[in-house]
Amino acid sequence: MGGRGTITTLLLAVALFSVAFAQNGGAVQSVAAFDSAYPFINYGADTLYVARDGAALEAFCGKMADVVRTRRGNVHIMHIGGSHVQAGTMSNRIRRRVLDYWGGAPASRGFIFPYSAANACNNPRDYSVSRSEPFSLVRNVYAEYPSPLGLCGISVYCTNQNQSITVKMNEAGYDSDTIIILGRSNGFYIDPVLKEDTIYHFPDETDTVNGRYYFHFGRPVNEFTLYFPCGVADTFFLNGILLKNGRPGITFSSIGVNGAAVPSYLRCANFGRDLSLLPPDLVIFGIGVNDAFDPKFDTAAFKANYLRLIARIREVNPECAFIFLSNNDTWKKSARGRYRVNGTGPLVSETMVRLANATGGAAWDQFSVMGGLGSMSKWQAAGLAQKDRVHFTADGYNLIGDLFYNAFIRNINNCRQ
Repeated sequence: MGGRGTITTLLLAVALFSVAFAQNGGAVQSVAAFDSAYPFINYGADTLYVARDGAALEAFCGKMADVVRTRRGNVHIMHIGGSHVQAGTMSNRIRRRVLDYWGGAPASRGFIFPYSAANACNNPRDYSVSRSEPFSLVRNVYAEYPSPLGLCGISVYCTNQNQSITVKMNEAGYDSDTIIILGRSNGFYIDPVLKEDTIYHFPDETDTVNGRYYFHFGRPVNEFTLYFPCGVADTFFLNGILLKNGRPGITFSSIGVNGAAVPSYLRCANFGRDLSLLPPDLVIFGIGVNDAFDPKFDTAAFKANYLRLIARIREVNPECAFIFLSNNDTWKKSARGRYRVNGTGPLVSETMVRLANATGGAAWDQFSVMGGLGSMSKWQAAGLAQKDRVHFTADGYNLIGDLFYNAFIRNINNCRQ
């Protein structure tokens, strides 16, 4: 059976369980367990390994369950990774599943970045970005960059007043009444200008020390244009956008940079400063594919770098919980143009379990769920992975998102019982 047909079957199963969710007081069952068309998937491995001292994760699960039960308060989940996350498909699939679990109007959309303001930079589909002309780009994978980077690990910048960016939310409910622009100018005071409908707005609050520009509205906004009044010698670096609406519920932000490894985020000087605007209750880590492609990949260094990044997050929220996603099975292209299996998958899976134990978190063994070493070729043959056998197709990312959601929601349901 082809990928699209199976995904359709899977969506029908999800719809049926949405009814069950409403009837059973929020107890959501597994969604991908209905799909048997892919015998290479190890559904038995689709579970979270939770550390013995999983107090932080247990506290998060309890908080999320309480927010759903009482319809009060907020939970912020953040997914951080490389190209799998920048693409946005997997993250948005998990986001939509979690919001179905919430069962109400979406809370704030959280952090976003206007990736496609620059040339050849892909953008998630749940919001669209257009520009008057291309912006320049810098990512945390570059050897050098002209301005400190923040949480998003990426920046677009402009040098003339004719450049603008338009952001439009493509999914219902993600309106915002507060928009915070993260950025800075090159020593000159350049305040971004926001146009909503036909009205131009200057910032209601400006914090040039921390690079924050606040726009407050008394009504919902789901589309806006940003202008940067740069002079001849001026440059404005845009490091991210935070969208808030003040409603209770679950916010799911996704931060991804093509090619990023764990050290890439460690090089972002303002990572914690930006994160403090919306401290996460749970971080889902999906960084590791680019680390493990290094011929000198070392698991001890990999773990140490992760712990350094976790320490920065805990400076913002000491009670933050963590879930570590192992790498998907990947293949490498040789100098002769042939692909071969990348054997680091099991090493990363083992390291993610060690990280879960070290942080009181959990690990999801995506590598084993896929089917283990060499399984990416089977995903490709089924239309779920791309020719590079590193990235998935849209159907593949959606299926991976559903599989992760299965494991994740079981832990939440355990807190509700």
